[in-house]
Order: sequence, then C-alpha cells, then structure tokens
Amino acid sequence: MARFDYKLLYALHTVMQEQSFEGAALKLHISQSAVSQRIKALEEYVAQPVIIRGQPIIATATGQKLLRHYRQVQQLESVLNDDLLLDESEQLVNISVAVNADSLATWFISAIVSLLQSRSIALNLLILDERRTTEKLQSGEACAAVSSHARILPGYQAFELGKVKYLLVASPAFKQRYFSDGINAVSLQFAPGVSFDAKDNMHTRFIEQHFGLSANSYPRHTVPSSEAFVELARQGAAYCLIPELQIKQELASGDLVNLLPDKAHIETLYWHSWGLAGGIYRQLADLIQTRGREMLNEKSIEV
Repeated sequence: MARFDYKLLYALHTVMQEQSFEGAALKLHISQSAVSQRIKALEEYVAQPVIIRGQPIIATATGQKLLRHYRQVQQLESVLNDDLLLDESEQLVNISVAVNADSLATWFISAIVSLLQSRSIALNLLILDERRTTEKLQSGEACAAVSSHARILPGYQAFELGKVKYLLVASPAFKQRYFSDGINAVSLQFAPGVSFDAKDNMHTRFIEQHFGLSANSYPRHTVPSSEAFVELARQGAAYCLIPELQIKQELASGDLVNLLPDKAHIETLYWHSWGLAGGIYRQLADLIQTRGREMLNEKSIEV
C-alpha cells in the first residue's frame, strides 16, 4: 500500500497553484532547489512524471490523481477541525468551486452568501463553460462544480439544480440593422454573435440546430464575461444567447428584444461535489441544494 509523504504532495499542489517553482518556493519558505527536489522525489516514488514543465505547468494524469487525493485529504482535515475546534468560525478554509459565468452572474453568489458571511472562507472560483467545469474536479483543482453534465464522476455525488432558459436577444437598433427582413440563415451570416471562449459551443449549437449554419460561416465575438454579453447586446454591438433570468429588466424596458419568441435553449444544471465531504463542504452543498434550487425555480419561467 502506498504511503505518501504529504510534504511532497503539498509541494506539487503549490507548484500547480503558483504556476512556478519560484512562486512555490516563496510560499513554502524553502529554496527553489528544494521544491524541485520534492517534485523529483514524488516522481521517483510513483515512477512517472507528475507535471509537464512549461508555461503553463500542466499536471500529468498521475499528477492530477495525486492532486485530487491531496485536496480531498484537505477537505477531511477541514471537517475534522470543525468537529474538534470549539470556535470553528475562525478557522480559514480554502474552497475552490468550478462554476459557469452565467450562474455566477445570476444566482450563485446569492445562494452561498450566508455561508461566506458566517464562516472564514477563502473562495476560489474557477470560471469555465458549464460543459467543462467537471474537468476541474478530475484535475483536483476544484472540490465542487456547477455543470450541465448529469454523469457522476467516481467518488463524487450530484443532484439536479434546475433548468435555465436562454433567449436569443439583441437591441431594437441591432434587430433593425441586421434582421429587418427577419432572422434567417442569410441575415445571420452578416450579424456578429458572441461566444464565451473558443471552447464554448452553446451559441454555435443553437444556430446550427435552428438555422443549419456551421460555426465558421458567421462572425462572432469572443468575450469571457456573462455581464459583457448583456452590455454588448444592449449597446447594439452583437446578438447573443443570454439567460432570461439575467435580462428580465432589459426585456421589460425594451432595451433588448427576443429575436426568436418561439425558440429557446434550455440548459439543465447540476451540482457535483465529493461524496465523502462533510463539515463546511456539506454546508455548502446543502445551501446550493436548497437556496440554489429555490432561486432557479423562482427566477426561471416555465419551460
């Protein structure tokens, strides 16, 4: 049975977190050479590389497994501290969660704010497209994730949060400029849309499904911000898919109009977290399960 030296695992965790051996050395209060020696010792112990040295530094498949194990041990230690220490609210806990930008811009913070106010938490949010957030669970970088995937990873648990309705919207001026004769496969080839990043395919899937256009047949901005999506649309610079619950005010005021009233994209969201998590991590999951579901159900219209 493997018995790991957690000093070595902590060095690996810190190198990945700081993305440099120099930064890890400063944080660990040891020399850069000592950090390298610890990584080398870990690689010798498991008989294979744990990182790919470069910019950025990338964990190998083995390194990802070791990181996931180390961070799960951290969670267990945090739970034990909750059980043993009388003044648990003063114990700083680092929590990393992978979440999509749309959830962050709408319901996520409101769902967990009571826990942030009552406990000493250093929250690290990893922002990715909802189809990719579970990658951060697999790599060990996050202890939980909001995802559009229902499939449960080994060692984790998941529950459905609710459904989010996305509308294709634009400003009245943008609609008049590009879609005065209607939105169709021809007019879409000249109108700029928006994607979150190069790997975000929600917009392109929607356009291909309803209009048969491939992703490279029309212009798109790449903007990794849900709030910027709204502003680009409101300012008449683009049309885009936006959660209805994020733009109710703009729709009511007429700043934005629904380009396709008879069509919408429905995304089902799930919460994934480590199955053995307890203590503050269980409190986080409970809040997401109760408040998150309530907020999505209250703010999302019938689908």
